[in-house]
Amino acid sequence: MKSIAVRVPASSANLGPGFDVLGMALDLPADVGTGDPPPGAKAADDHHPAMIAFRDLGGTGALWVRTSIPMSRGLGYSGAVRVGGAAAAAIQRAGGRDAAEVVRGPDVLEVAARLEGHGDNALASQRGGVTVYDHERPVELRLAFDPEPVVVAWSPIDVTASTARSRAALPAAVDRADATFNVARVAMLVAAFERGDVDLLRGAMDDRLHQAARLDTLPGSAAALTAGVGAGAWAGWLSGSGPTVAFLCAPADATQLAGALPPGGQVRTMEIDKSGVRPIDPEPRNSSAGVR
Repeated sequence: MKSIAVRVPASSANLGPGFDVLGMALDLPADVGTGDPPPGAKAADDHHPAMIAFRDLGGTGALWVRTSIPMSRGLGYSGAVRVGGAAAAAIQRAGGRDAAEVVRGPDVLEVAARLEGHGDNALASQRGGVTVYDHERPVELRLAFDPEPVVVAWSPIDVTASTARSRAALPAAVDRADATFNVARVAMLVAAFERGDVDLLRGAMDDRLHQAARLDTLPGSAAALTAGVGAGAWAGWLSGSGPTVAFLCAPADATQLAGALPPGGQVRTMEIDKSGVRPIDPEPRNSSAGVR
């Protein structure tokens, strides 16, 4: 069959208190496709996470990747390309039929989440929007804000983070009071999203399970988080295991918020991606994606 290609959004996981559960899709794309690499893309070898997911779901032949999602920065690179590889295999297996539905199937999510080790990034990249990951009943939240917020993200230029090392530094057990605190904040956060309630959102991304331990090793990120919240962001959080920190704000406030963040970091202003993974033309005439 002819070449296949899909576009997958980046994601930000945890959103503060929703450790391994909450995720948000961001309009920073990764393209994954079969056949010879088009302009701006590179062939994926057998060790690439996209290829591993592609093969896991029965994909055959060559695979390429073209993406502007940075690696090891807490923006869901591995989750996105794994969703892309699994989605390409699902389309191939279906003979190209019903591609827009096939890529959102449970088998694509199962493969990406299993290989990732946690499904929060994978679900957000597959479905778009803000999602609640549970392997039995994944949920997509309705966002009722008017205007819809944008995400301003700050990433230190010379710092990366390893999810595996970051998780190893977390305590094996948590205090009951801290667990209760986080349950309450997750409930507040979900209610704030579905009501479009900015006042309720403020403070709803506070966390006692993982952020403090991770930020202790990322002083630049901790300073940026404090600066962004102090500059009037609706809320801020450590994106995944970091080192990126992210903020929600009104579109009209994004430039001012970005200017308040400390030097030494790259600032991105993104919309929340609502589409999730979707089929695309394998060789678009124009692409702003970089290569990873």
